Amino acid sequence: MSCCAPSAEVALDLVSGTSVLPSSQEIRLASRSLGDDLHQTDLSVPTVHCGACIQTIETALGKLNHVQAARVNLSTKRVSVQWRGDEVPPLVAVLGRLGYQAHLFEADTDAKDRTLSELIRAVAVAGFAAGNIMLLSVSVWSGAEGATRDLFHWVSALIAIPALAFAGGIFFRSAWTALRHGRMNMDVPIAVGVSLAYAMSLYETITHGDHAYFDASVSLLFFLHEPL
Repeated sequence: MSCCAPSAEVALDLVSGTSVLPSSQEIRLASRSLGDDLHQTDLSVPTVHCGACIQTIETALGKLNHVQAARVNLSTKRVSVQWRGDEVPPLVAVLGRLGYQAHLFEADTDAKDRTLSELIRAVAVAGFAAGNIMLLSVSVWSGAEGATRDLFHWVSALIAIPALAFAGGIFFRSAWTALRHGRMNMDVPIAVGVSLAYAMSLYETITHGDHAYFDASVSLLFFLHEPL
């Protein structure tokens, strides 16, 4: 078994902010030879995060000519593809059509994963918002009524808006991408549930209802992000 030099593993070039697909030569240089004309290419796919993503990617890549096997590692968000022959399969292009941005795996580049940084910030925002909304909710549960209850509900609604926009944006973008490409993933029901909880709570607030669920929608985002 022989491996190409680490410097041959190149990430996608960014030209004017637009991702450029790696050439066949770049993919070949970044691939490892496993012997018997078998090669392995490792790709980084930061947006992989559920079982549906794994099944979609492995099925699509497995149907390509010359591809022997495709495996997704959810923990490292890496896709390993084994293929034969001299012709490099269009791995990155196929992933792009599925809605997954991919690039050649490079340890130094992926150590500074922007997606991970975004998730950490989302946890912080959702946690801060959930904690403050919960304090207001405790006051309502303790017997606040009338104008005081409505005020607490409106303040909770205002706190929840940036939390849903930022912490929930990850789920909303993923759900929209999946629907645009004619498939479902776990983020679709999450996005629908969080949106409905906020909408129903806002309706209850406008109509001076007794109950609102802003704390539930924001807390859900926090606990969904927290294991990441």
